[in-house]
Amino acid sequence: MTVNEDKLNAFLGRAIDDLGAAFSAVLILIGDELGLYSALGGEPLTAGELAERTGTSERYIREWLANQAAGGYVEYDADGDRYHLSEEQALCLTDPNGPMDLPGGYSVVEDFFHIKSRVAENFRSGAGMEWGEHHPSLFCGTERFFRAGYHANLLSSWLPALDGMVDELEAGALVADVGCGHGVTTILMAQAFPKSQFVGIDYHDQSIETARTHAAEAGAANARFEVGDATSYPGGDYNLIAFFDCLHDMADPAGAARHARESLAPEGRCMLVEPAAGDSLSENLNPVGRVFYGASSMVCVPVSLARHGPALGAQAGERRLAEVMVDGGGFSLFRRVAETPFNLVFEARA
Repeated sequence: MTVNEDKLNAFLGRAIDDLGAAFSAVLILIGDELGLYSALGGEPLTAGELAERTGTSERYIREWLANQAAGGYVEYDADGDRYHLSEEQALCLTDPNGPMDLPGGYSVVEDFFHIKSRVAENFRSGAGMEWGEHHPSLFCGTERFFRAGYHANLLSSWLPALDGMVDELEAGALVADVGCGHGVTTILMAQAFPKSQFVGIDYHDQSIETARTHAAEAGAANARFEVGDATSYPGGDYNLIAFFDCLHDMADPAGAARHARESLAPEGRCMLVEPAAGDSLSENLNPVGRVFYGASSMVCVPVSLARHGPALGAQAGERRLAEVMVDGGGFSLFRRVAETPFNLVFEARA
């Protein structure tokens, strides 16, 4: 066998980078939990100063800082032997409303290690795994990881892309947020449109309890949360029904789409937000696709298979989603209205 040395070295370089990221995953969670990143967001600090400010051991902090600097998560000044976060690093590591909450993403990874044995068995048997069977780190991590994108885009671009929707919400509309999880999107809309009424619906009762707590803390009196299934929740005459990064997880996505169509007011519309993906595997062989295929293998596919669903997966793509919403759900109009590097946003109308 003839080995191409250039290809071998290129592969090993990528593999070592991945291995370093995997080894650092727990350290990133520790940095978030102990407030190490937040403390580094101000003036440059030595290891000893950081340890003193955070009530931690200097010897451990020195090793943690070295790991973080080697990975590009922390800046190092060799002359002063001090460390700090750049503005860009701070946005992603300490700001919950920044472009990405990276520690939140690593909380999702934490769940993956807790469920590894179960997932391996599912690979053998083809069985599924309910959302509620995951480690609680998944629920908090999902909230944090997706929250940044919702805060950046929902009010500023996604809702305005639905012609006339903002005017309806400002005047007073009825909105259902199906698969709401911890209620981030429900509360965000409720705070922005106080004349409208919002109901968040999710089949996971623990998430609904968390959402109710969040709403009370936010003072969002026009948001309420109910445990319910996407194919049978009560109510009708909704002006807007939204699905945020959840339809692909469902056991009956076509049934959820059909129930949404039947629950809308005559001029109502459905907003579907899904992970960014092309219609072919080749289009998704990129860093974003890698993240979503990983999450899909561990969470999205097993959640759907747990109830014998079609397991659309997190990279379903526009063509497959159109089949679900139009052929399965009965909507006559389905169009892409917005997109980001991480999401596709669609409008569906009867």
